[in-house]
Amino acid sequence: MTIARKLGMAGAGLVLGLAMLGPVSAQTLNPNSLEDQIGKALQAPPKPPSGGLTRGLSVGGSAQPDAKTREQQKFIDGLRTRSISIEPAGPNAGAHAPHAPAPAPIAAEERNKIAEIASERPKIDLEIYFDYNSSVIGPKAVPALIALGNVLSRNEFRGTVFLINGYTDGKGSAEYNQGLSQARANSVRHVLIEQYHLAPDALIAVGFGKEHLKLPDQPFADENRRVQIVNTEVNTAGK
Repeated sequence: MTIARKLGMAGAGLVLGLAMLGPVSAQTLNPNSLEDQIGKALQAPPKPPSGGLTRGLSVGGSAQPDAKTREQQKFIDGLRTRSISIEPAGPNAGAHAPHAPAPAPIAAEERNKIAEIASERPKIDLEIYFDYNSSVIGPKAVPALIALGNVLSRNEFRGTVFLINGYTDGKGSAEYNQGLSQARANSVRHVLIEQYHLAPDALIAVGFGKEHLKLPDQPFADENRRVQIVNTEVNTAGK
């Protein structure tokens, strides 16, 4: 069953928790207004006057990337290559077909680099509903996933590489939460590839577990359980 049909069964106007680079209280949103918020948060950087590539441009709008940006882009390109061989987790968390290679784990050092890149790029936090203690996407997540898929399918984002970062709250062990968050990020990636035909190497799923809590002083708060979508292109509009 497609998620479009699931939406018809679930109905519109479901309550979603949405955080856009700051606190936003839970509210009833229709898919179109959610699309608007996601699109604005992930707004593509402007094209340089010369008409050259935007990837790797420094924040100041220079036509040449700085050393830090070049290093980050090389790192992202490496993740893209690895992501092609990763089989996204579906309804059964951590299950892989016998012929499929197990996903290469993303080391703590790599996750720190990804977190640094995410802190400097356009991004949005979405509360994606999963079945308890699993990577199965719940029916209440359908409106958010439809909105996200519609936005990432836009022409303005064609060729853009996105990070799908999964986070849990502070309950449980670090190892378990890291694995669960990776499986959940993989599930979101799987939906975007299967339902919206997005390129596998344009979606990099990363599980952070209970690292980088959104509310460090409230480790068990619902806001910590989120999926963060990051546009890896540098915003040349400046800060």
